[in-house]
Amino acid sequence: MYDELKVFTGNAHPGLAQSVCDYLGLPLGKMEVFEFSNENIFVRIMENVRQRDVFVVQPICSPVNRSLVELLIIIDAMKRASAGRITAVMPYYGYSRTDKKDQPRVPITARLIADLITVSGANRVLTVDLHAGQIQGFFNIPVDELTALYLLSEYVSEKMMDNLVVVATDVGITKRARDLAARIDVPLAIIEKRRIGNIDKAETLTVIGDVRGKRALLVDDEIDTAGSITSAAAALKKHGATEILACCTHPILSGSGVQRIKSSDLKEIVVTDTVPVPPEKRADNITVLSVASLIGEAIHRIHAGLSVGAMFQ
Repeated sequence: MYDELKVFTGNAHPGLAQSVCDYLGLPLGKMEVFEFSNENIFVRIMENVRQRDVFVVQPICSPVNRSLVELLIIIDAMKRASAGRITAVMPYYGYSRTDKKDQPRVPITARLIADLITVSGANRVLTVDLHAGQIQGFFNIPVDELTALYLLSEYVSEKMMDNLVVVATDVGITKRARDLAARIDVPLAIIEKRRIGNIDKAETLTVIGDVRGKRALLVDDEIDTAGSITSAAAALKKHGATEILACCTHPILSGSGVQRIKSSDLKEIVVTDTVPVPPEKRADNITVLSVASLIGEAIHRIHAGLSVGAMFQ
C-alpha cells in the first residue's frame, strides 16, 4: 500500500480542491504554480512527496490550454520528485467532445490528451461524467469515472415534483437521461436535434414522447453556450410542457450562455461545481451543487484500496 495521502492543485479550480481536502480532513498540498512573463509555466512542490499517494485536482477548464499544461507539468514534477503513485483528478475532461473522426482530416483530440497525461507520468485518472464513455479506452492506465447523476437526482427527488418527465437533450445523452428517469421513477422523452456544421449552434427538430401538461426536466452532461438547452426548452414549451427545468454536470457557460439561460423558458437549472462557477456565471435560476464529497470519497477509496463502483450501488 502507498504511503501518506496528499492532494495538490493547480490554478484551474483551487476552491474545489480545498473542499475535497476539507472532506478528507487533510491540508491542501503546498505548491507554487505560476506563469513567467514569457507565458512559460513554472511548478515547484513545496513539501516531500517521495513514495506518497498523490492526487492532483485540476479540471481542464477555462483557460483550457493553460489548465491542461499546468496539469501535465505538475504530474511531471511529481514523477521527478519520486511520488509513489500519481492520480490526475480531472472533474471536467476538456476536449472531450472531439472524441471521434466524424469528418475528413480532423483530429481525435480527446485521445491526444489521454496520451499526454499518460506520458507525463500519471498512474491513474479520476474524472466525472465523460462526454463519451469510450474516452476511458483512450487510456492504458486505470480510469475511474464518477457520475453526478445521483447528486442531481437526489436534489430533484427532495423537491417532490409530481407529474414529471425526464427529457434527453439529444439522442447521445439518452442512456444517462434514462438512468435518471429510472432512478426517480418517471417517464422519458427525447429531443431530436441536428448540429449545424462546426459552429456552436444546433437546430432542434422534434420532441419524441409525451410532455404535454407535464413538468419537463432536461438532462445534459455539459452546457457550453446554452444554445441547445434553451432551444430545447423552447421546443418543450411549444409542445405543451407546463414547467421546464434542467440539470447538467459541467456548467461551462461560455459566451452569452448565462444571458441565454436568464431569458429562457427554464425555471431552474441545476449544475455542479466540476468547473468554477464565478459570480458572473450565476443567475437566480442557476443552482450549483458541490461534487467535493463525491470526489473526496472516491479519493479515500482509491487510497484505501476499496471499491469506487460500490459508491453507486
